[in-house]
Formats: sequence, structure tokens, C-alpha cells
Amino acid sequence: MKELKRFFKIILLLVVIVSCENKEQFYTIQGEAQGSTYSIKYVSTTEKVSKQEIDSILTAFDLSLSTYRKDSKISKINDGDTTVVVDAFFEETFHLSKQIFDETSALFDPTIGVLVNAYGFGPDKKHKEMRPKQVDSLLQFVGFQKVKLNSNKTISKPKQTNLDFNAIAQGYSVDVVIQFLKSRGVSDGIVEIGGELFALGTNKIDGKSWIIGIDNPIQKPEERTIIAKINLSNLGMATSGNYRKINIDEKTGQQFVHIINPKTGFAQKSAILSVTVLSNSAAISDGYATALMLMSLDEIKVFLNKHPELAVLLLYNDSENKMQQFLTPNFKKLMITAKN
Repeated sequence: MKELKRFFKIILLLVVIVSCENKEQFYTIQGEAQGSTYSIKYVSTTEKVSKQEIDSILTAFDLSLSTYRKDSKISKINDGDTTVVVDAFFEETFHLSKQIFDETSALFDPTIGVLVNAYGFGPDKKHKEMRPKQVDSLLQFVGFQKVKLNSNKTISKPKQTNLDFNAIAQGYSVDVVIQFLKSRGVSDGIVEIGGELFALGTNKIDGKSWIIGIDNPIQKPEERTIIAKINLSNLGMATSGNYRKINIDEKTGQQFVHIINPKTGFAQKSAILSVTVLSNSAAISDGYATALMLMSLDEIKVFLNKHPELAVLLLYNDSENKMQQFLTPNFKKLMITAKN
């Protein structure tokens, strides 16, 4: 009888141990990448991804697409090296950029790099005097249609045309990490890199979707004000806007942001303070968020009617300098109200 009791105690102990090992929990990885930070949180019964693996992926990504690294493929191409063979990261970013370039009638343009540098927003931070004559001289080198991805994976472009995929690359890096998590069997998690993110599956631990907050674009630097909260599941999110860089018209007092227009070459005023885009890809959301910042409110509405797959929140200033919201119906469905 004692032997039997001891046997059942051992079985019970084994059940408890196995039960504990199979319990789902959060695993978190954080670090630095692309001049910013990243955060990964996933649900699993065991640790499936290491920080070293993530850092290795993001380093490889930077070596392909970072304009801030002199040893990256894109920097070498911009410096005139026609022998550089691009990798899968570069190739996919190129194709996604071409898609958005075409669909936004060239408002999204990765060859804006020559203008970005001239205005002092590039890696060297050197600002040049940008009068109409100087702008016209640089515009001849802008135009993604002038760049070709050859069959041998090399790039052909005008010598002074600079590629700059920063308006989509960060979002794409999120997608890359998400695909890596999936390959390791992760079905629920969230990846955020420099503000762009993708919510995979659900927050199983708390039994709900991933809840994301959207910042108020006109808050003070020391503040953190959330203007909206949304439920996300299997969606990528990107927000574009000159956060905390709001300009004020001295005559009217109107608040606006400056965005470089690749068609005119000038930094144009915009009443659109921020654009948040949700789609099935963080890269797609990133690219469209950038392009929509260059459209008027009416143009944005027309564009979104043609792209119902995008869920969008716009924050803009009206003629009385009051911040207003425009939401697509599919974005509104994801918002968390006070009653929720």
C-alpha cells in the first residue's frame, strides 16, 4: 500500500512539473537598432528566440539598407559602386517602394535622399541654402523611375541620385522580425522598432487583442498624452508626422508641419499633423503614412476610397487652428471607447 501511495505521489509530482513547463508566459527582448530602440514581446511556453538572434538580423538589415552606415549596400550604391549585388532585404524594399511610388503618383519617392541631405536631415546634418535655383538643380536627380533593379541584382541609377528607404525600411524591418518569430513557432506577439509595429495574433495572457496607444502630435516634449487606443490583431501600424516639431505661422497663429515634397523639392506646409495607417504589413503602413502626409485632406479622402484595405486615423488642424480627427470606418471599429 505504501509503495502504491509513493507511486501516485511521483506521478502527481511529474504532472505538476509538466504543467508548469507548459504554462504560457510573456517573453520580452529589447535593444537598440537603426538609431532607435526595439521591443519584442511574445507568448510561449518556452523561450524560442534569443536577443543575439534578433540583433544579428537587425545588423544584417542595417548592412543592407542603412544610409547611416558607410559600409551598407545602399551607401556604397549611393557612392557610385555599380558592382554591389543587393540582398533579399534590399530587393523586397525596392519592390514595395515601387508599388507605393506608383499608387501615390510619386508622392512616395525613395530618391528624395538628395533633397533630404540638402535640407540637413541626412546623415551629415549639413544644411544648404535652398532657393528655387538650388532646388531645381537637385530635382533633376529625383525620381524613382530613374532607378532600375537589374536581373543580376545590381542597381542602375543616375550618378547623383541618392536612394533613401528610411520612410519604409523601419516598417519592413518589423515585418522581417515577425516572419522570423513565425518561423520559430510564435503565433502571438508584438514587435516594435522605432515606433513602427506589428501585432501578431492576440495577447493570450490577458485574453484580449493587443492594445496600442496613439500619441497626441502636439503634446509637449516632456508629456506623454494618448489621443486614442485601439485593438490590434494581425495588423501592422505606422504613424507619420513631425511629432513635437510643430511650426506656428507668425501672422495667423496656425500650427502646421513641414514635409519635403519630392515633386516640387520644397518643404511644404501641411495642416495634417499626423497620419496613422494600419494594414497587413508594417512596411506598407510605413510607406503610405509618409505619402499621405503630403496630401490635402480632400486628396486623402479620395485616395482612401480607392484603398479600402487601409485603416487610417488623421489628426489635422482646421481653419480655426483646432485639432480635428478623420477616421476611416475600419479604423473606428478598432478604437477602444470609454465604455469598453
